[in-house]
Amino acid sequence: MKFIIAIIKPFKLDDVREALTGLGVEGMTVTEVKGYGRQKGQTEIYRGAEYEIHFLPKVKIEVAVAGDQAERVVEAIGAAAGTGKIGDGKIFVVDLEKAVRIRTGETDDQAL
Repeated sequence: MKFIIAIIKPFKLDDVREALTGLGVEGMTVTEVKGYGRQKGQTEIYRGAEYEIHFLPKVKIEVAVAGDQAERVVEAIGAAAGTGKIGDGKIFVVDLEKAVRIRTGETDDQAL
C-alpha cells in the first residue's frame, strides 16, 4: 500500500478529483494549506501599496491506494494538476504499513 500526498494549486482540485474518481479511487482527504517552494512567494498590490506574500494558498490531497495502483494515481494527479508554470506543486509517495477500517475492522487493501 502507498500513501500519496499531493500539494497543488487550489483551482486544480476538481480536475484532480475527477481524474482520481476515474481510476476508482474511492476517498481522499483535502486540506487547505499555505506554503512556498522555488517561487518564494509573490508580490501583490493592495490599495496602491506593494506587499510581498511569502506563503501562497495551496491544497493538500492525501490518498491511500494499493501498491499496484500508486503509479497510475501519481500520473493522473500530475496530468490533472499541471499547468506547466512555476508553483504547480509536488507529489510525495510514502509506504503505508497498515490501514484499518474502524467500522468493520477490515485491514490493509480491504480497508482502502
